[in-house]
Amino acid sequence: MTSSAHAAGAALRFCSLALIGCRSLAGAEAPGQEVFTDIASSAGIEWRHFSGESEDRLLIETTCGGVGFLDFDNDGYLDIFFVNGGETPNGRSGRPVRHGLYRNLGRNGFENVTDQAGIPDLDLFGMGVAVADFDNDGFADLYITGHPRNALLKNDGKARFLDVTDQAGVGNLGEWSASAAWFDFNRDGFLDLFVTNYATLSTHDPPRCEYSGEAVYCAQTAYQGRPPTLYRGNGDGTFADVTERAGLRQLKGRALGVVTVDIDEDGWPDVFVARDASPNLLLMNRGNGTFEDRALEAEVAYSPDGIARAGMGVDAGDLNGDGTPDFVVTNFDTEFHALYYNSGSFPFEEVTRRSGLGLHSRPYVGWGTSFLDYDNDGDLDLITANGHLNHLIERTRHDVTFEQPLILLESDAKGAFLNRSDTAGPAFRAPSLHRGLAVGDIDNDGDPDVAVMRLNSQPVVLRNNVGEARPWLGLVLEGTSSNRDAIGAKVRLLGPDQLQTAVRWVKGGSSFLSSSDKRVLIGLGGKAVSDTLSLEIEWPGGAKDQVSGLVPNRYHDVRESRMTE
Repeated sequence: MTSSAHAAGAALRFCSLALIGCRSLAGAEAPGQEVFTDIASSAGIEWRHFSGESEDRLLIETTCGGVGFLDFDNDGYLDIFFVNGGETPNGRSGRPVRHGLYRNLGRNGFENVTDQAGIPDLDLFGMGVAVADFDNDGFADLYITGHPRNALLKNDGKARFLDVTDQAGVGNLGEWSASAAWFDFNRDGFLDLFVTNYATLSTHDPPRCEYSGEAVYCAQTAYQGRPPTLYRGNGDGTFADVTERAGLRQLKGRALGVVTVDIDEDGWPDVFVARDASPNLLLMNRGNGTFEDRALEAEVAYSPDGIARAGMGVDAGDLNGDGTPDFVVTNFDTEFHALYYNSGSFPFEEVTRRSGLGLHSRPYVGWGTSFLDYDNDGDLDLITANGHLNHLIERTRHDVTFEQPLILLESDAKGAFLNRSDTAGPAFRAPSLHRGLAVGDIDNDGDPDVAVMRLNSQPVVLRNNVGEARPWLGLVLEGTSSNRDAIGAKVRLLGPDQLQTAVRWVKGGSSFLSSSDKRVLIGLGGKAVSDTLSLEIEWPGGAKDQVSGLVPNRYHDVRESRMTE
């Protein structure tokens, strides 16, 4: 059994490091208080994105921009990694195009440590990032996607990164990769890697399209889709390409977002892939190293009208409290961002219109997205990053803009979303070209903060002002027989009568091109809170632990206590 004393020690450590501190307030946000404050500039983040935009209108220029949260130096604070794009043949930069790593200094903001951390200049056009401890050594590593290859940067444990792409065998050469997800598909305790590949791309001979004599981005259908890549971890820091063996090679399509979670509760992690003008994929893990696409049976491949929508971002979470993961997919304007309820069997139920998500998302092109309980009331809310591709869109449409706002939707606990964007903060009233989005608690105060990438601009870092006003519980899971990051774990919070529950997962991937905080954060505002709490953890390898004596308003370290059966 996991030691509660170990958890309590971890709680004290996190409380002492918190920027704001551990608080135990019973009320909600103060009337009129805005939910988020953009602290990027005041916290010292001066980095800017560069997309290589040019008159060539290469589609890659407008689909890039990932961001990832990680604690690369293990000091208890979440740091931030920003993925830059790159130069194109006619889109040149006046200064080096560098990715950005910012160390979290607590009350003193963030410090650019890109150079001192050894982040190299990579010969690729950057798209996104997937963060995980791929070698189980206790330090977070970085996998950067892009074109025409990807890169794996290993954390050496001394706050520096080493490029081990070639040794590891995960370069994905020749592909235009988008999102990636670390997960343990064969449950051997070593992380595997799923990479979404978008399309074939020639930067020197791209498709060309015009509107009224002016160059515009061609429709995605002008680009031929590609199958995903699946790498199996060998346990020694190297990987094997098992795409063919897993039955994925024939699944060609323009893939962007990916999330991994156990959909049918059989103990094996499955994969949901959002694809652009290609049918979405729902890859069910057979438990024998192969996957079966059951998106048609689940009715998530196409819209209700039988059209393959322009899927970009995707996330999973239990919206209706039945203990199974539901899904959101961001799409193009007028297609609506889609919301699917998973009852544990097929087909899923699309509740886009009934939930209000269709109404709230109709004029927007969505990218990054995440379920989050921003106010810690116990219900999962939703945030989406939006922005159009066509800079001439306002010439032909009066209901759609080029730059678009972030959207914050609050769950009403009855199956519908209420639009809270007007009171969410100035960043939600400032339209921009948003792309990647990640969620993480940067100040350890128990509520979710957010980082959002913007094309050719400074990123947005949103500090949550209201969530700490309600009780919460934080968990830092560590696998032993399972992968150390516990990716694939399922956490069930047990209520006082053992009937009230809240379920969370440590997911692989999610959102768009981005990587969120792997700590588990559960808002308790909607539940009866006793002095201590209990929970059940199903680890990725199949073992189960029950943990009790957890004090609210703290982060607890919880270590897998026994060998997987």
